Amino acid sequence: MNTGLKITTFAAALAATFGTAYGVGQGIDPVVADRPPKHEDEHTRPAPEPEESGGHAGHETPPAGGLQISEGGYTLDLETPRVTAGQRADLRFTVRDGSGRAVTAYEREHEKELHLIVASRDLVTYRHLHPTRAADGTWSIPVDLPRAGGYRVFADFTPAKKDARNLTLGADLAASGPYQPEKLPPATTTAETNGYEVELAGALRPGKASELKLKVSRAGKPVTDLQPYLGAYGHLVALRSGDLAYLHVHPNGEPGDGTTRPGPDVSFTATAPSAGSYRLFLDFKHEGKVRTAAFTVRAGGSAADGPGTPEGHADDSHGH
Repeated sequence: MNTGLKITTFAAALAATFGTAYGVGQGIDPVVADRPPKHEDEHTRPAPEPEESGGHAGHETPPAGGLQISEGGYTLDLETPRVTAGQRADLRFTVRDGSGRAVTAYEREHEKELHLIVASRDLVTYRHLHPTRAADGTWSIPVDLPRAGGYRVFADFTPAKKDARNLTLGADLAASGPYQPEKLPPATTTAETNGYEVELAGALRPGKASELKLKVSRAGKPVTDLQPYLGAYGHLVALRSGDLAYLHVHPNGEPGDGTTRPGPDVSFTATAPSAGSYRLFLDFKHEGKVRTAAFTVRAGGSAADGPGTPEGHADDSHGH
């Protein structure tokens, strides 16, 4: 997309851009980059360190999630396909089984029955949400998307059914209003968010498991008292630029298992399904608040491409 492209109303650009729309507004969870930048699933069990799992490279590359609205006999029924940018609205959806019935029983993963991710097509706006489920299986949460454009909604869940597997289903969401897309931020190894600096070490590799280690600091000092968030000292979501494919990212260890410490390093294992640019969103909790740091990384690129993105942003107006 051209940064300079302006369209007075999003409706005029919908036909050209909405096919890959991506995003979520958040009422109670981390928020990233509501303004333009200045310059992956078996979540529940820790993945082995890449150095100790030589067999990873020989494994089949895990498929990217979120590209389909239906998979494995389940469908994401988004009842709110359009909102108005800058206005609070109730986002509602239902997960339906192969018979069209609403799913009302889920396995808890990372302390929640369902994780909802909403991100803009340009990957500048990001939300990690935890909606409320009604008895009839309808999920809902208030959202307020700051910018017009195409978004993608991701529902990450596991049905409470024998032999059921984790699924990430995706659906398009449109936010109407004056539309101006942004370029994908360039890659660097540091991100700043609300007075915190996060450094990224490691590389995302296509078809091969690799370790991504993120170090959290504040005022030049390592943060060694991170608090658990969603069953770990950090939660990482990776999205592929272009089609917004959702990667399964594995936290290495859990609080209290003797293998992890509350900072400053938070470790994950990830496998990119293909070469290309990806946006990483790290949620971490400190002093009772969840912050989000964002990075752009290049999988399968040269060392000059760099592993990370310029700046992460977070909006502290939400509660936890």
